[in-house]
Amino acid sequence: MKHNGTKPCQELAPYIHSFWELKGDDSDGQWERIFPDGCPGIVINLGEPCKTDNGLATMDYGKTYIVGAMTTFKDSFIDRNTHLLGVCLKPAVFSSFYNYAPQNELTNHTVEFDLPHSFDIGKINKDSYAYLNKYFLDRKGSINQPLQAVLNDIHISKGNVSIREISKRNFTTVRQLERIFKTHVGLTPKEYVKIIRFQSVLSMMNNIRKKSLSDIAFECGFYDQAHLTNEVKRHTGLTPAQF
Repeated sequence: MKHNGTKPCQELAPYIHSFWELKGDDSDGQWERIFPDGCPGIVINLGEPCKTDNGLATMDYGKTYIVGAMTTFKDSFIDRNTHLLGVCLKPAVFSSFYNYAPQNELTNHTVEFDLPHSFDIGKINKDSYAYLNKYFLDRKGSINQPLQAVLNDIHISKGNVSIREISKRNFTTVRQLERIFKTHVGLTPKEYVKIIRFQSVLSMMNNIRKKSLSDIAFECGFYDQAHLTNEVKRHTGLTPAQF
């Protein structure tokens, strides 16, 4: 399996993490697992039909799909004929490009995009990244700055913060945060905070300078190592030892 990624143009950097391409090879023929990161995505299938959402959905050739933010892991079957091209959006920016369904209606689902919003496969095949940059530049709207300030606050704290404290620091209420997260992020504030903390744990576990699980649990604000283990298993389907 070959996975390549590239950054968008500078003007799209506040909106998009990356463009990516995945191609299967002769050694493939297995389920591949991805973990939640709080981000939605858009994917076009350029290869054979590809099973995703743990086998509950199939992406067909030439069609474009919205991938909603995830609360847990997702498996997709990759074989030698798999060829996907995708966009990893930043949280809460989907509505900057599309007037579509609230994000909570897409959570944990892969949904076929309607034709007017779909990528043009002919132009994709000519120069995919140039096309994607132009596609999103032509549709770019404003960013919800107050919500972005909340998201940045959560990221700076690495998810080790209460929702009440976040709302207080950003001059809003817990109820208002819950409402705006539901529409624009697709997750509750609590779910999002847990995912960001989980991503911080993954980063520490993958660091060359390994820390003990008890040290990671303490640093990330878990009650104890067992609490950390339960959260990792909930998001990955694996214990820290298996991971």
